[in-house]
Amino acid sequence: MTEHKGPTYYNDVTKVVDYIIEAFDKKIAFGMPIALGKSYQIANEIYRRAKEDPEIDLTIITAISLEKPTWSNDLERRMLEPLRERVWKGIPDFGYMTDLRQGTLPPNVKMKEFYYKAGSVKNDPMAQQNHYSSNYTHVGRDIMNEDCNVLYCHSVAKKIIDGKVYYSDSCNADLSLDIKKFIPAAKASGRKFLHIGQVNNALPFMYGDAVVGEEDYDIILENPEYETPLFSVPKAPVTNADHMIGMHVSSLVKDGGSLQIGIGSLGDAIATALIMRHNANDDYNKALDVLEITSKYGPLVDRVGGRGTLDEGLYGTTEMLVDAFMELYKGGVIKRKVYGHIEIQKLVNEGVLSETLTRDSVKTLLSQDAFQPILKKPDFESLQKYGIFKAGLTWDDYAIVDGDVSYTCDFRDAANLDAILDNCIGEALENGVIAQGGFFIGPTQFYDDLRNMSEEERKQFEMTGVAVLNQLYGDEKLRTIQRKHARFVNAGMIVSIVGNIASDALENGTVISGVGGQYNFVSMAHAIDDARLIMMIRAVKETDKGPKSNVVFNYGYTTVPRHLKDIVVTEYGIADLRGKVDHEVVAALINVADSRFQDDLVEKAKKAKKLPPDYEIPQEFRNNYPEKLAAKLGTFRDMKKGYFDVFPFGCEFTEEEIIIGRSLREFKAKMDKEKIKTIMGLAKHMMGPVPDGAQPYLKRLQLDQPADFKEKLTRKVVSFALKEAGQV
Repeated sequence: MTEHKGPTYYNDVTKVVDYIIEAFDKKIAFGMPIALGKSYQIANEIYRRAKEDPEIDLTIITAISLEKPTWSNDLERRMLEPLRERVWKGIPDFGYMTDLRQGTLPPNVKMKEFYYKAGSVKNDPMAQQNHYSSNYTHVGRDIMNEDCNVLYCHSVAKKIIDGKVYYSDSCNADLSLDIKKFIPAAKASGRKFLHIGQVNNALPFMYGDAVVGEEDYDIILENPEYETPLFSVPKAPVTNADHMIGMHVSSLVKDGGSLQIGIGSLGDAIATALIMRHNANDDYNKALDVLEITSKYGPLVDRVGGRGTLDEGLYGTTEMLVDAFMELYKGGVIKRKVYGHIEIQKLVNEGVLSETLTRDSVKTLLSQDAFQPILKKPDFESLQKYGIFKAGLTWDDYAIVDGDVSYTCDFRDAANLDAILDNCIGEALENGVIAQGGFFIGPTQFYDDLRNMSEEERKQFEMTGVAVLNQLYGDEKLRTIQRKHARFVNAGMIVSIVGNIASDALENGTVISGVGGQYNFVSMAHAIDDARLIMMIRAVKETDKGPKSNVVFNYGYTTVPRHLKDIVVTEYGIADLRGKVDHEVVAALINVADSRFQDDLVEKAKKAKKLPPDYEIPQEFRNNYPEKLAAKLGTFRDMKKGYFDVFPFGCEFTEEEIIIGRSLREFKAKMDKEKIKTIMGLAKHMMGPVPDGAQPYLKRLQLDQPADFKEKLTRKVVSFALKEAGQV
């Protein structure tokens, strides 16, 4: 394969795939980024060729190939078909995923994935057998460790800057840096490697390490006909349990600190609680009192987090730049800027440097050992990048040149230093960032927000690799001081009472999602002196057999081992486990379990000699019931200020769709719990007329004028579900 000095350009995907197949002798490891950054056209064409030609040995290596929702019955079709057309219009399907779901993936095609949409492959043998259980920071290495030739293919945004073409990894800078690091060694060993980008200018052009020149690519595919809308991930409803977890977490966040959160209802719950804390602080503190967070955890909150407004603001440091960060930005919470320069960041942290520069603050900066006694060219250029020296100045032969005037870079000359401070310094710090992410995905509004920003505003949301974001290695001093008071907030499924947490798989090894970056953030939380790890666990899981506790005596799988325990938050409270001995850990976790399961946990702990024989749960933790939480949150919902809404930041569903979905879920839950009683109620409902109030919902489902008996029956079921849910 010929080495490319720059990319070869194509506008026809079939020719790109022709080249790949010939160059790789039909044995291909096809790497694509997680989620949004995949090329539909190249992925589908290379898979189509592999289906047609069994001599092609294709291994697809990726994570979360986005899929539009499908249906298994007529009622689901009526609900989802209009939604698919409205939300995902113009977005193709991945052929390999369609075949995977149907069990028709050909034998010459393998899929290896390091992360799944939660619960999406529980019953899929191929997915369960071909899962990379790897830290996110090791995924690039593992892709390059495949025993065949490798291509890495992703979608990019294109922009001409100062007459030169640049490409942005945009939504997926996460693995690019890692993979590039391994390319020279791979090529030196005789392996073939291709880096392919497909232009999709629906992607916002993001800055930071995401931006590279043409020379980074071997092939660029560009054809406006191939550009597609971005896959939207609609908002999930935020439950009472989610809101309670969000309130607890928000109280553990320190003003002027750093925040990492993930996608979904828990991230939204944290964001809405932090916005309430900052913009409605009196109501927030009333909520802390009513929800008993102040009475139970006041000293912990004051030591670790806070109850006041977030005046200095937070810096977002996260592998996944989720839309909750955009809401926090709009709400005035995400605003603390960090800088890629140790001396600058150190003085910013100390309060010596602020965004507005002064003569004295710059003098203190230039007195740092790194710039003494003579300022070198790389230091001058770095300081100029961040606004310390004004634009237009140049460095030449150990002098700072300003047109016809020059100043020696020898800072030992006090008069010369004074002249520099009087004539050369800028007005404000520049190129600070308020959030850094490795990849992003979210609802359509999130993409619109990014695209509609000015270039300068968007540059504050910097995209870089997980090798930078998910660890300290490589630039420990800078990353540590940037991430001061970091709160790394992650979700787990189950916690044992001694502190082991299962987040990605069941005890029989069934993979639910993947480790992703969770262990990376666990490590950082313990490596940074003022950081904390906050693991969120919903205390209860609703099953077909009734509620089940997620705080358990023991569990046969562990993602985060107990020796790395820190803070665990459930809807019922905060368990601060760091530095605690076993009986304290056990007691703290039982305190935040649902009270329906507490006595059993205490009994098992005593039998295992992990609690004293006379131990009793403190009375203030004996009232952990979901209905109690609902009543307390209801007090604030009644204020009609938008507190604790099911969709606090809006959603892509209509009001009718939200009500229909909620009513049908409640109906299914009743059928699971009280089948005979529910059937009897449905039978009685069948004999009466359809309530008038049900008509708008039936019209949405095209059941307002049923054409046959089946549709009439379905209409009755839906109207009964609406009636039982109190909607009609």
